[in-house]
Amino acid sequence: MSEADKPRKNLKVAVLGCGSVGSQVVRLLTEQADDLASRAGATLELAGVAVRRLDADREVEVPAELLTTDAIGLVARDDIDLVIEVIGGIEPARSLILAALENGASVVTANKALLAEDGPTLFEAAEKAGRDLYYEAAVAAAIPILRPLRESLAGDKVTRVLGIVNGTTNFILDKMDTSGAGFAEALEEAQDLGYAEADPTADVEGFDAAAKAAILASLAFHSRVTAADVYREGISEVTAADVASARDMGSVVKLLAICELKDGPGGEAVSARVHPAMIPRSHPLASVREAYNAVFVESEAAGQLMFYGPGAGGSPTASAVLGDLVTVARNRLADTRGAGESAYAARAVLPMGETLTRYHVAIDVDDRAGVLAAVAAAFAEHDVSIKTVRQEGRGADAQLVVVSHRATDAQLSATVEHLRGMDAVREVTSVMRVEGGGE
Repeated sequence: MSEADKPRKNLKVAVLGCGSVGSQVVRLLTEQADDLASRAGATLELAGVAVRRLDADREVEVPAELLTTDAIGLVARDDIDLVIEVIGGIEPARSLILAALENGASVVTANKALLAEDGPTLFEAAEKAGRDLYYEAAVAAAIPILRPLRESLAGDKVTRVLGIVNGTTNFILDKMDTSGAGFAEALEEAQDLGYAEADPTADVEGFDAAAKAAILASLAFHSRVTAADVYREGISEVTAADVASARDMGSVVKLLAICELKDGPGGEAVSARVHPAMIPRSHPLASVREAYNAVFVESEAAGQLMFYGPGAGGSPTASAVLGDLVTVARNRLADTRGAGESAYAARAVLPMGETLTRYHVAIDVDDRAGVLAAVAAAFAEHDVSIKTVRQEGRGADAQLVVVSHRATDAQLSATVEHLRGMDAVREVTSVMRVEGGGE
Protein backbone atom coordinates (compact mmCIF):
# COMPACT_ATOMS: atom_id res chain seq x y z
CA MET A 1 0.00 0.00 0.00
CA SER A 2 1.40 3.39 -1.00
CA GLU A 3 1.58 6.32 1.42
CA ALA A 4 -1.23 8.02 -0.49
CA ASP A 5 -3.50 4.99 -0.04
CA LYS A 6 -2.95 4.61 3.69
CA PRO A 7 -5.86 5.81 5.84
CA ARG A 8 -5.10 9.06 7.60
CA LYS A 9 -5.45 9.65 11.27
CA ASN A 10 -7.96 12.24 12.41
CA LEU A 11 -7.13 15.18 14.67
CA LYS A 12 -9.94 17.33 15.98
CA VAL A 13 -9.50 21.10 16.07
CA ALA A 14 -11.32 23.64 18.26
CA VAL A 15 -11.26 27.33 17.30
CA LEU A 16 -11.79 29.96 19.99
CA GLY A 17 -13.07 33.16 18.41
CA CYS A 18 -14.57 33.82 15.00
CA GLY A 19 -13.76 37.45 14.28
CA SER A 20 -11.65 38.68 11.37
CA VAL A 21 -8.87 36.17 12.08
CA GLY A 22 -10.94 33.28 13.38
CA SER A 23 -13.32 33.39 10.43
CA GLN A 24 -10.38 33.19 8.00
CA VAL A 25 -8.91 30.29 9.98
CA VAL A 26 -12.23 28.45 9.62
CA ARG A 27 -12.34 29.26 5.90
CA LEU A 28 -8.81 27.96 5.27
CA LEU A 29 -9.40 24.84 7.36
CA THR A 30 -12.40 24.09 5.19
CA GLU A 31 -11.20 25.15 1.74
CA GLN A 32 -7.72 23.67 2.04
CA ALA A 33 -8.66 20.59 4.05
CA ASP A 34 -7.06 18.09 1.65
CA ASP A 35 -3.78 19.99 1.29
CA LEU A 36 -3.54 20.59 5.03
CA ALA A 37 -4.16 16.89 5.67
CA SER A 38 -1.38 15.94 3.27
CA ARG A 39 1.05 18.37 4.90
CA ALA A 40 0.14 17.47 8.47
CA GLY A 41 -0.18 13.73 7.91
CA ALA A 42 -3.67 13.68 9.42
CA THR A 43 -7.12 15.00 8.68
CA LEU A 44 -7.63 18.23 10.60
CA GLU A 45 -11.31 18.10 11.46
CA LEU A 46 -12.99 21.29 12.65
CA ALA A 47 -14.85 20.08 15.73
CA GLY A 48 -16.17 23.32 17.20
CA VAL A 49 -15.99 27.12 17.11
CA ALA A 50 -16.51 29.10 20.31
CA VAL A 51 -18.16 32.51 19.89
CA ARG A 52 -19.76 35.13 22.12
CA ARG A 53 -23.00 35.30 20.12
CA LEU A 54 -24.49 32.60 17.97
CA ASP A 55 -26.44 35.05 15.80
CA ALA A 56 -23.59 37.49 15.00
CA ASP A 57 -22.75 38.35 11.38
CA ARG A 58 -19.57 36.57 10.27
CA GLU A 59 -17.26 36.83 7.27
CA VAL A 60 -17.66 33.11 6.57
CA GLU A 61 -20.56 30.76 7.09
CA VAL A 62 -19.99 28.32 9.94
CA PRO A 63 -22.30 25.31 10.28
CA ALA A 64 -24.64 25.94 13.20
CA GLU A 65 -23.81 22.61 14.81
CA LEU A 66 -20.17 23.69 15.19
CA LEU A 67 -20.93 26.97 16.95
CA THR A 68 -21.02 27.18 20.74
CA THR A 69 -20.92 29.86 23.39
CA ASP A 70 -19.46 27.39 25.88
CA ALA A 71 -15.73 27.89 25.21
CA ILE A 72 -14.58 26.17 28.39
CA GLY A 73 -16.79 23.18 27.61
CA LEU A 74 -15.30 22.99 24.10
CA VAL A 75 -11.66 22.92 25.24
CA ALA A 76 -12.52 20.41 28.00
CA ARG A 77 -13.83 17.83 25.51
CA ASP A 78 -11.79 14.63 25.61
CA ASP A 79 -11.71 14.34 21.82
CA ILE A 80 -10.13 17.76 21.14
CA ASP A 81 -6.49 17.43 20.02
CA LEU A 82 -5.62 20.95 18.88
CA VAL A 83 -6.92 24.34 20.04
CA ILE A 84 -6.59 27.62 18.15
CA GLU A 85 -7.06 30.73 20.29
CA VAL A 86 -7.80 33.94 18.37
CA ILE A 87 -9.98 35.71 20.93
CA GLY A 88 -7.27 38.14 22.03
CA GLY A 89 -6.93 39.97 25.34
CA ILE A 90 -6.00 38.52 28.70
CA GLU A 91 -9.16 36.85 29.95
CA PRO A 92 -10.85 34.53 29.19
CA ALA A 93 -8.06 33.64 26.76
CA ARG A 94 -5.55 32.77 29.48
CA SER A 95 -7.95 30.48 31.37
CA LEU A 96 -9.02 28.78 28.15
CA ILE A 97 -5.44 28.13 26.99
CA LEU A 98 -4.48 26.76 30.40
CA ALA A 99 -7.57 24.53 30.42
CA ALA A 100 -6.81 23.25 26.93
CA LEU A 101 -3.22 22.37 27.85
CA GLU A 102 -4.31 20.72 31.09
CA ASN A 103 -6.79 18.65 29.12
CA GLY A 104 -4.03 17.43 26.78
CA ALA A 105 -4.53 19.62 23.71
CA SER A 106 -1.75 21.45 21.89
CA VAL A 107 -2.38 25.17 21.43
CA VAL A 108 -1.82 27.70 18.65
CA THR A 109 -2.43 31.33 19.60
CA ALA A 110 -2.14 34.78 18.04
CA ASN A 111 -2.46 36.52 21.41
CA LYS A 112 0.44 38.97 21.67
CA ALA A 113 -0.97 40.82 24.68
CA LEU A 114 -1.30 37.66 26.76
CA LEU A 115 2.11 36.30 25.76
CA ALA A 116 3.77 39.62 26.57
CA GLU A 117 2.06 39.88 29.95
CA ASP A 118 2.07 36.30 31.21
CA GLY A 119 3.93 34.12 28.74
CA PRO A 120 5.91 32.18 31.39
CA THR A 121 2.69 30.85 32.94
CA LEU A 122 1.58 29.51 29.56
CA PHE A 123 4.97 28.03 28.72
CA GLU A 124 5.18 26.30 32.10
CA ALA A 125 1.71 24.83 31.59
CA ALA A 126 2.69 23.55 28.13
CA GLU A 127 5.88 22.02 29.55
CA LYS A 128 3.96 20.33 32.35
CA ALA A 129 1.38 18.95 29.91
CA GLY A 130 4.00 17.84 27.38
CA ARG A 131 2.18 19.78 24.67
CA ASP A 132 3.02 22.50 22.17
CA LEU A 133 2.32 26.22 22.50
CA TYR A 134 2.98 27.94 19.16
CA TYR A 135 2.41 31.63 18.45
CA GLU A 136 3.94 32.75 15.14
CA ALA A 137 0.86 34.86 14.37
CA ALA A 138 1.35 36.97 17.51
CA VAL A 139 3.98 39.16 15.81
CA ALA A 140 3.78 40.58 12.28
CA ALA A 141 0.98 38.25 11.08
CA ALA A 142 2.08 36.37 7.95
CA ILE A 143 5.76 37.35 8.23
CA PRO A 144 7.76 34.36 9.47
CA ILE A 145 9.92 35.93 12.18
CA LEU A 146 9.40 34.01 15.44
CA ARG A 147 10.32 30.60 14.05
CA PRO A 148 13.54 31.92 12.43
CA LEU A 149 14.51 33.45 15.77
CA ARG A 150 13.61 30.30 17.70
CA GLU A 151 14.90 27.69 15.24
CA SER A 152 16.82 28.96 12.19
CA LEU A 153 19.07 31.21 14.28
CA ALA A 154 19.33 28.84 17.25
CA GLY A 155 23.00 28.27 16.41
CA ASP A 156 23.80 31.97 16.17
CA LYS A 157 23.91 34.92 18.58
CA VAL A 158 21.31 37.56 17.78
CA THR A 159 22.46 41.02 18.85
CA ARG A 160 19.71 43.30 17.56
CA VAL A 161 16.13 43.17 16.34
CA LEU A 162 14.78 46.37 14.80
CA GLY A 163 11.32 46.42 13.35
CA ILE A 164 8.18 48.11 12.11
CA VAL A 165 5.61 45.83 13.73
CA ASN A 166 2.41 47.88 13.65
CA GLY A 167 0.71 48.49 10.33
CA THR A 168 -1.63 51.23 11.54
CA THR A 169 1.14 53.54 12.73
CA ASN A 170 3.25 52.84 9.66
CA PHE A 171 0.33 53.77 7.42
CA ILE A 172 -0.21 57.03 9.34
CA LEU A 173 3.47 58.04 9.30
CA ASP A 174 3.80 57.10 5.64
CA LYS A 175 0.85 59.32 4.74
CA MET A 176 2.32 62.18 6.78
CA ASP A 177 5.59 61.77 4.88
CA THR A 178 4.19 61.45 1.37
CA SER A 179 1.33 63.94 1.57
CA GLY A 180 2.39 66.42 4.25
CA ALA A 181 -0.75 65.62 6.28
CA GLY A 182 -0.90 66.11 10.03
CA PHE A 183 -1.39 63.26 12.47
CA ALA A 184 -5.16 63.75 12.91
CA GLU A 185 -5.79 63.87 9.16
CA ALA A 186 -3.68 60.76 8.48
CA LEU A 187 -5.36 58.89 11.35
CA GLU A 188 -8.81 59.71 9.96
CA GLU A 189 -7.78 58.31 6.56
CA ALA A 190 -6.47 55.15 8.24
CA GLN A 191 -9.80 54.72 10.02
CA ASP A 192 -11.78 55.30 6.82
CA LEU A 193 -9.76 52.58 5.07
CA GLY A 194 -10.08 50.12 7.97
CA TYR A 195 -6.42 50.24 8.97
CA ALA A 196 -7.20 51.85 12.33
CA GLU A 197 -9.85 51.01 14.91
CA ALA A 198 -12.46 53.51 16.08
CA ASP A 199 -10.41 53.63 19.29
CA PRO A 200 -6.81 53.54 17.95
CA THR A 201 -5.11 53.89 21.35
CA ALA A 202 -3.44 50.47 21.39
CA ASP A 203 -1.81 51.19 18.05
CA VAL A 204 -0.98 54.90 18.07
CA GLU A 205 0.26 54.93 21.67
CA GLY A 206 2.57 51.97 21.04
CA PHE A 207 0.95 49.33 23.29
CA ASP A 208 0.56 46.84 20.44
CA ALA A 209 4.17 47.30 19.29
CA ALA A 210 5.47 47.06 22.87
CA ALA A 211 3.83 43.66 23.35
CA LYS A 212 5.42 42.44 20.12
CA ALA A 213 8.79 43.87 21.16
CA ALA A 214 8.62 41.91 24.42
CA ILE A 215 8.01 38.67 22.50
CA LEU A 216 10.82 39.40 20.03
CA ALA A 217 13.30 40.29 22.79
CA SER A 218 12.40 37.20 24.81
CA LEU A 219 13.05 34.91 21.85
CA ALA A 220 16.11 36.70 20.47
CA PHE A 221 17.95 37.00 23.78
CA HIS A 222 16.71 33.91 25.66
CA SER A 223 15.43 36.01 28.56
CA ARG A 224 12.02 36.79 29.99
CA VAL A 225 10.89 40.21 28.81
CA THR A 226 7.35 41.47 29.46
CA ALA A 227 5.48 44.38 27.93
CA ALA A 228 6.02 46.27 31.19
CA ASP A 229 9.78 46.01 30.60
CA VAL A 230 9.55 47.76 27.23
CA TYR A 231 9.97 51.54 27.12
CA ARG A 232 7.06 52.90 25.11
CA GLU A 233 6.16 56.09 23.27
CA GLY A 234 3.47 56.40 20.62
CA ILE A 235 3.11 58.63 17.57
CA SER A 236 0.26 60.92 18.64
CA GLU A 237 2.71 63.76 19.33
CA VAL A 238 4.49 63.47 15.98
CA THR A 239 3.80 66.59 13.93
CA ALA A 240 3.97 67.45 10.25
CA ALA A 241 6.93 69.68 11.16
CA ASP A 242 8.77 66.68 12.65
CA VAL A 243 8.23 64.70 9.46
CA ALA A 244 9.32 67.66 7.32
CA SER A 245 12.45 68.12 9.42
CA ALA A 246 13.28 64.45 8.98
CA ARG A 247 12.84 64.86 5.23
CA ASP A 248 15.28 67.80 5.25
CA MET A 249 17.82 65.48 6.91
CA GLY A 250 17.29 62.77 4.30
CA SER A 251 15.38 60.72 6.87
CA VAL A 252 11.89 59.37 7.52
CA VAL A 253 9.94 58.94 10.77
CA LYS A 254 8.94 55.39 11.74
CA LEU A 255 7.56 53.82 14.91
CA LEU A 256 10.28 51.31 15.73
CA ALA A 257 10.50 48.35 18.05
CA ILE A 258 14.17 48.13 19.02
CA CYS A 259 15.55 45.18 20.97
CA GLU A 260 19.30 45.02 21.58
CA LEU A 261 21.98 43.32 23.61
CA LYS A 262 23.94 45.91 25.57
CA ASP A 263 26.64 45.95 28.22
CA GLY A 264 25.02 46.30 31.63
CA PRO A 265 26.33 46.58 35.19
CA GLY A 266 26.32 42.80 35.64
CA GLY A 267 27.21 41.76 32.10
CA GLU A 268 25.09 41.66 28.96
CA ALA A 269 21.61 43.13 29.35
CA VAL A 270 18.57 43.55 27.14
CA SER A 271 17.40 46.92 25.89
CA ALA A 272 13.79 46.92 24.65
CA ARG A 273 12.01 50.06 23.50
CA VAL A 274 9.26 51.30 21.20
CA HIS A 275 9.19 54.90 20.04
CA PRO A 276 9.07 57.06 16.90
CA ALA A 277 12.50 57.71 15.44
CA MET A 278 14.12 59.29 12.42
CA ILE A 279 16.01 56.81 10.24
CA PRO A 280 17.98 57.53 7.04
CA ARG A 281 16.08 56.93 3.82
CA SER A 282 18.91 54.60 2.83
CA HIS A 283 18.00 52.20 5.65
CA PRO A 284 16.04 49.12 4.49
CA LEU A 285 13.20 49.90 6.92
CA ALA A 286 12.73 53.39 5.47
CA SER A 287 11.18 51.94 2.31
CA VAL A 288 8.48 50.01 4.18
CA ARG A 289 5.30 51.73 3.03
CA GLU A 290 1.64 51.93 4.05
CA ALA A 291 0.44 49.17 6.42
CA TYR A 292 3.31 46.76 5.79
CA ASN A 293 5.63 45.44 8.49
CA ALA A 294 9.31 44.55 8.40
CA VAL A 295 11.77 43.19 10.95
CA PHE A 296 15.53 43.69 10.63
CA VAL A 297 17.66 41.14 12.51
CA GLU A 298 21.40 41.34 13.18
CA SER A 299 23.41 38.37 14.40
CA GLU A 300 27.09 37.56 14.81
CA ALA A 301 27.37 34.83 12.17
CA ALA A 302 24.48 35.42 9.75
CA GLY A 303 24.91 39.18 9.68
CA GLN A 304 21.90 41.24 8.65
CA LEU A 305 18.55 39.68 7.73
CA MET A 306 15.25 41.36 6.85
CA PHE A 307 11.74 39.90 6.98
CA TYR A 308 9.00 41.83 5.16
CA GLY A 309 5.32 41.46 4.40
CA PRO A 310 1.74 42.17 5.50
CA GLY A 311 1.76 42.47 9.27
CA ALA A 312 -1.96 42.45 10.00
CA GLY A 313 -5.33 41.39 8.62
CA GLY A 314 -7.50 38.32 8.85
CA SER A 315 -6.03 36.27 6.00
CA PRO A 316 -2.32 37.02 6.63
CA THR A 317 -2.71 36.25 10.34
CA ALA A 318 -4.67 33.09 9.57
CA SER A 319 -1.83 31.99 7.28
CA ALA A 320 0.58 32.06 10.23
CA VAL A 321 -1.95 30.29 12.46
CA LEU A 322 -2.40 27.45 9.98
CA GLY A 323 1.36 27.12 9.55
CA ASP A 324 1.68 26.56 13.28
CA LEU A 325 -1.29 24.19 13.25
CA VAL A 326 0.38 21.92 10.69
CA THR A 327 3.54 21.83 12.80
CA VAL A 328 1.81 21.00 16.08
CA ALA A 329 -0.28 18.37 14.28
CA ARG A 330 2.90 16.70 13.02
CA ASN A 331 4.36 16.81 16.51
CA ARG A 332 1.18 15.28 17.92
CA LEU A 333 1.35 12.39 15.45
CA ALA A 334 5.03 11.80 16.25
CA ASP A 335 4.31 11.99 19.98
CA THR A 336 6.83 14.78 20.42
CA ARG A 337 6.78 18.54 20.95
CA GLY A 338 8.63 21.51 19.59
CA ALA A 339 10.93 23.87 21.42
CA GLY A 340 9.40 25.49 24.48
CA GLU A 341 10.45 28.66 26.25
CA SER A 342 14.17 29.43 26.11
CA ALA A 343 14.99 31.78 28.99
CA TYR A 344 18.28 30.26 30.13
CA ALA A 345 20.27 33.50 29.71
CA ALA A 346 18.04 35.34 32.23
CA ARG A 347 19.50 38.69 31.20
CA ALA A 348 18.34 41.81 33.02
CA VAL A 349 16.44 44.52 31.14
CA LEU A 350 18.38 47.77 30.90
CA PRO A 351 16.48 50.89 32.06
CA MET A 352 15.75 53.35 29.26
CA GLY A 353 17.87 56.01 30.96
CA GLU A 354 20.98 53.84 30.47
CA THR A 355 20.26 53.16 26.79
CA LEU A 356 22.52 54.90 24.28
CA THR A 357 20.64 56.87 21.66
CA ARG A 358 20.67 60.13 19.71
CA TYR A 359 18.25 63.05 19.80
CA HIS A 360 16.88 65.48 17.22
CA VAL A 361 15.81 68.60 19.11
CA ALA A 362 13.99 71.61 17.62
CA ILE A 363 14.25 74.74 19.79
CA ASP A 364 12.48 78.10 19.37
CA VAL A 365 15.04 80.68 20.51
CA ASP A 366 15.58 84.43 20.78
CA ASP A 367 17.37 85.67 17.67
CA ARG A 368 20.32 87.35 19.36
CA ALA A 369 24.04 86.93 19.74
CA GLY A 370 25.24 84.27 22.15
CA VAL A 371 22.19 82.00 22.00
CA LEU A 372 23.91 79.29 19.98
CA ALA A 373 26.83 79.27 22.38
CA ALA A 374 24.47 79.01 25.37
CA VAL A 375 22.60 76.10 23.79
CA ALA A 376 25.88 74.33 23.01
CA ALA A 377 26.99 74.89 26.60
CA ALA A 378 23.80 73.21 27.87
CA PHE A 379 24.60 70.11 25.83
CA ALA A 380 28.21 70.15 27.00
CA GLU A 381 27.17 70.44 30.66
CA HIS A 382 25.42 67.08 30.40
CA ASP A 383 28.31 65.56 28.44
CA VAL A 384 26.33 65.35 25.20
CA SER A 385 28.24 66.01 21.99
CA ILE A 386 26.52 67.86 19.14
CA LYS A 387 26.73 66.28 15.68
CA THR A 388 24.94 68.97 13.65
CA VAL A 389 23.17 72.25 14.34
CA ARG A 390 21.35 74.55 11.98
CA GLN A 391 19.31 77.73 12.36
CA GLU A 392 16.00 78.20 10.60
CA GLY A 393 14.13 81.50 10.36
CA ARG A 394 14.94 84.88 11.82
CA GLY A 395 13.47 87.14 14.49
CA ALA A 396 10.36 85.73 16.15
CA ASP A 397 10.60 82.64 13.93
CA ALA A 398 14.18 81.77 14.87
CA GLN A 399 14.69 78.07 15.55
CA LEU A 400 17.71 75.89 16.20
CA VAL A 401 17.65 72.25 15.11
CA VAL A 402 20.25 70.15 16.92
CA VAL A 403 21.16 66.50 16.31
CA SER A 404 23.32 64.94 19.00
CA HIS A 405 25.90 62.20 18.99
CA ARG A 406 25.09 59.09 21.02
CA ALA A 407 24.69 59.51 24.75
CA THR A 408 22.56 57.88 27.41
CA ASP A 409 18.89 58.68 27.24
CA ALA A 410 19.12 60.09 30.77
CA GLN A 411 21.81 62.56 29.69
CA LEU A 412 19.81 63.63 26.66
CA SER A 413 16.60 63.97 28.67
CA ALA A 414 18.40 66.11 31.26
CA THR A 415 19.75 68.30 28.44
CA VAL A 416 16.25 68.90 27.09
CA GLU A 417 14.97 69.85 30.55
CA HIS A 418 17.92 72.24 30.91
CA LEU A 419 17.05 73.85 27.58
CA ARG A 420 13.44 74.33 28.64
CA GLY A 421 14.60 76.35 31.64
CA MET A 422 16.83 78.77 29.69
CA ASP A 423 15.80 82.40 29.27
CA ALA A 424 16.84 82.45 25.61
CA VAL A 425 14.69 79.39 24.80
CA ARG A 426 11.06 80.18 24.10
CA GLU A 427 10.06 76.53 23.61
CA VAL A 428 11.49 73.12 22.86
CA THR A 429 9.05 72.30 20.08
CA SER A 430 10.16 68.80 19.19
CA VAL A 431 12.25 65.97 20.63
CA MET A 432 12.74 62.79 18.63
CA ARG A 433 15.26 59.99 18.72
CA VAL A 434 17.48 59.27 15.74
CA GLU A 435 18.49 55.76 14.70
CA GLY A 436 21.11 54.75 12.14
CA GLY A 437 23.38 57.04 10.20
CA GLY A 438 26.40 56.92 12.50
CA GLU A 439 27.18 57.71 16.11
